[in-house]
Amino acid sequence: MTKKKDDQNQDFDFDLIEKWLENYFLDPLTSYYDQTQFQIDVYETDKEWIVEAILNEFEASEIRVYIEEEKLFISAAKYPPSPDNQKRVRSIEFPFKINQQEISASFLNGILEIFISKTKKGTGKNRYITFP
Repeated sequence: MTKKKDDQNQDFDFDLIEKWLENYFLDPLTSYYDQTQFQIDVYETDKEWIVEAILNEFEASEIRVYIEEEKLFISAAKYPPSPDNQKRVRSIEFPFKINQQEISASFLNGILEIFISKTKKGTGKNRYITFP
């Protein structure tokens, strides 16, 4: 396996990440949760990983994004809660600590996008991610 260092001295084992992405999309639970909770896709660019969640039924104020070490949690719940509107939750476990990377998010037209920088350092703390 080869490791590549970015400008911020963060090590990413790209072979491990490629294997992780392959396993994530081939996991039958991923398809099941896409149908029963909400759909998630993961994209990669040169500078970031992008997690996209389709949340057409929800308003921005009803969505929470939380990162805890290598885990990303997305939850959505209608307000006021009712038996017909159950809370929906998805999580993704990355093969590296995402809380050490800069993360931002946006929500527009029912699509939540979470941007995890490959090159910029974050606080290193578990935290909620806010978006406009």
